[in-house]
Amino acid sequence: MRPDTPAEHIAEAERLLRTASRYPEDQEPLVLQAAAHLELADERERASALYDRLLAGSPADPHLIKALQAANLWEYGHEAEARALIAGIRAAAPKDPAPWEVIAEALEAHDELEDSHAAFTEAAALLVREDEPLSIPATALLTGRHRVRRLLALPHDDWDMVADTRHTGPIPLDELHDPKRIWALGSNDPAELRAEIARLRAELGDRRAALSRPFPVAVLHWPAAELAELLASYPALQPEYPSHEAHLNSIEASLRDLASSGTPNLGIVTGSVPSYEAFAASEKTSPSSPSLLAEYATTLAARGKAVPWPPAPSDPCWCTSGRPYTDCHGAR
Repeated sequence: MRPDTPAEHIAEAERLLRTASRYPEDQEPLVLQAAAHLELADERERASALYDRLLAGSPADPHLIKALQAANLWEYGHEAEARALIAGIRAAAPKDPAPWEVIAEALEAHDELEDSHAAFTEAAALLVREDEPLSIPATALLTGRHRVRRLLALPHDDWDMVADTRHTGPIPLDELHDPKRIWALGSNDPAELRAEIARLRAELGDRRAALSRPFPVAVLHWPAAELAELLASYPALQPEYPSHEAHLNSIEASLRDLASSGTPNLGIVTGSVPSYEAFAASEKTSPSSPSLLAEYATTLAARGKAVPWPPAPSDPCWCTSGRPYTDCHGAR
């Protein structure tokens, strides 16, 4: 179950920080997730301290951390410092869309629409190329830019048209981003209220999908030797894994079911018995507990260990058979 209350978010942040202390090589993504949970719990000073802690080292993505720090600082009264960080990021012109999206949305949230539009536009000019496929993060930039331009009552341009074309939701972007929508919430017309609820649900669905992108929905894969060792050590898990072949088939079937239901950003994480035992010890739970398997998979995914699924048809299959995916599980 996802954390919902401030206390649950704080507990999850503390669990992530404990995990980060045991896996220093994966510290950055784990600490970033912990900081996000602290923000959701309105523990913004604690979140700020975590961002500072990461920046004091040699982070892999300093621009993203600075962007998150700026957005967080602004939310609890440190506007000048937030603006300085945002200005520094814009001057550095990072090649990653994520920090651009964070700072542009922070500006938008504080009604700095002209600056937000400028940041979105700078990012698009830097990162969107006509001769390259448009990635999901780049599409998110154009979608955010489209929203701000609607708030500024600016006419559609070429990038707005691209955002419209790439949008796959049931409600058109122009309707989702209509500044007048908010007035519908004060209407006494049930039909208008139902229409606005449908729009808000569609927008919430898009937002949840965007939030899920950095951390894929991952299925746990055990190589044959690891699975044999796991079952020899913990026979209670045998019902979960009748055979290695059944395990592999179950992975592919589960991922196909998730894909057909519209779940985005799927992946596979590969387990090992020593890693699983260490995780069980950290959670103070017996490795024989079947419920621990899903938590283990989620933690591996949060540590950036997931391999995207499905592979390209000509790439090696995820099952490590050495055969191309299209000739192995991809043929099923």
